[in-house]
Amino acid sequence: MPKPKVDYSLYLVTDSTPAVLKDPSKFFEIVRESLRGGVTLVQLREKTADTGEFIKTARKLHEITQEYNVPLLINDRVDVALAVGCEGVHIGQDDMELKTARQLLGDDKIIGMTVSSIDEALKACEDGADYLGIGTVYATPTKTNTKSIIGAAGVREILAAMDHAGYYEKVKTVCIGGLNKANIPRILYQSQHFGDKSWTLALDGVAVVSAIMSADDPKEASKELLELVNSWPKYRGDSLIHCRAQRGVLEVVPDIIKRVHETKPLTHNMTNLVVQNFAANVALAVGGSPIMANYGEEAADLSKLGGSLVVNMGTVTPEGLLNYYKAMQAYNVAVQPVVFDPVGAGATSVRRGAVKSILANGYLDVIKGNEGEIKTVWGAVDGEQQRGVDSSDSLTPEDKLDLVVKLAKREHNVVVMTGKTDYVSDGYWTAIIANGHEYLGLVTGTGCTIGTAISVALAAYHKQDKLWAVITAMLHFEIAAEIAAERWDVKGPGTFISAFLDELYNIRIATVNGDMEWLKRAKITVTKL
Repeated sequence: MPKPKVDYSLYLVTDSTPAVLKDPSKFFEIVRESLRGGVTLVQLREKTADTGEFIKTARKLHEITQEYNVPLLINDRVDVALAVGCEGVHIGQDDMELKTARQLLGDDKIIGMTVSSIDEALKACEDGADYLGIGTVYATPTKTNTKSIIGAAGVREILAAMDHAGYYEKVKTVCIGGLNKANIPRILYQSQHFGDKSWTLALDGVAVVSAIMSADDPKEASKELLELVNSWPKYRGDSLIHCRAQRGVLEVVPDIIKRVHETKPLTHNMTNLVVQNFAANVALAVGGSPIMANYGEEAADLSKLGGSLVVNMGTVTPEGLLNYYKAMQAYNVAVQPVVFDPVGAGATSVRRGAVKSILANGYLDVIKGNEGEIKTVWGAVDGEQQRGVDSSDSLTPEDKLDLVVKLAKREHNVVVMTGKTDYVSDGYWTAIIANGHEYLGLVTGTGCTIGTAISVALAAYHKQDKLWAVITAMLHFEIAAEIAAERWDVKGPGTFISAFLDELYNIRIATVNGDMEWLKRAKITVTKL
């Protein structure tokens, strides 16, 4: 008998525990509705049921899945799968050996295995797994014995290892762990990369639990999730396929500034009280419409207004982090840009932990920080602690550029390392910018407010080219600083602030009127990798 064909796109793993299933009497109804909504594979997971009850449940569930021609797998229990005659099993690292399961079930049954490391993945492939359940990707209450949270980076590493070992085309892959409508597009996008043979390595699907089992309308939830899985990753936009060689960034700068001027995009800043007023003034000067709102519940409405979110990690508290998560997820769902500024990221263990948590809870279109902050985001601090928000400035220019490129490739976004010289990359193109003035380093909040300026340009141009939008904002910001510092009325950092806001505004108006004299100051080198 041939092995059944399986579509792994949307894989439902059931859970009947009170923490997930609101009404146990609706278990079979929920699975049926999910199948009507488009679920392509079902796994029955019952950790506490005795054998007789487990078999009874499995038989009834198998009747339902057969109506929709969808395979049913049993978690862990090969004996139950044999008794029911369903399509296969899924086993974990602490369950029966895969080879033994294959001997008992035969070659015509589907066997999947949970893996969370390269070694586990390659061993499962070698032993004959039909598919791998890769995870846990994100933190989730349904998995209490999780060895580690591997994130998108861990998924990519496993896919790359499978490709290198020759298993990628033979063994299917899904990811599992904390997946929902807010992060499914993100993990599918961020886990993609080029393999040894220059094709794009990607997951075959996602496995979800609570996103369907706890949904008020399982059918609609399943339809929405399947649509997300089958859609081209929305975070990419046109940034990675834009033909930049036809039109250089300095040619595009006027268009982006004019678009900002015409649309006045929203910039939603979640930032510390010290810089809120300055950030709002910068946003207004460059042509944006600022709102300073640190309560995450507001993001559901604000994210629908076509703007950007700035998460400025100035003040780290448990409540503040929860607000960040809610806001990031709202903007991710709306597919609107998120800028992350990991202020003082390496200063304390609390901040280092916050960075990891923020990376795991939302897609970040841009990560902007000084050298020490970017090193912390990469995970290469190695015990070195920052002093407040200062940058350690210990890397060579070549190493700075290499770090920015590697981080951009890992996170599939744009990374900005600020300093006397700025390094910017989306992993495919890089820019080195040498504009700016030392007064910027003598005024509290200038580092934070460049994130605000970036968010305004992104809101206006992220669907066309994120990297070009980021570079435009930085040139606007830093050349304005140079012009302001040269003014006769500027005597130091205090008088510089007012002049700086003036010149941000003056550059915008001059650009709108066709005067690009200011852009001749640009000290920028752009390279395609």
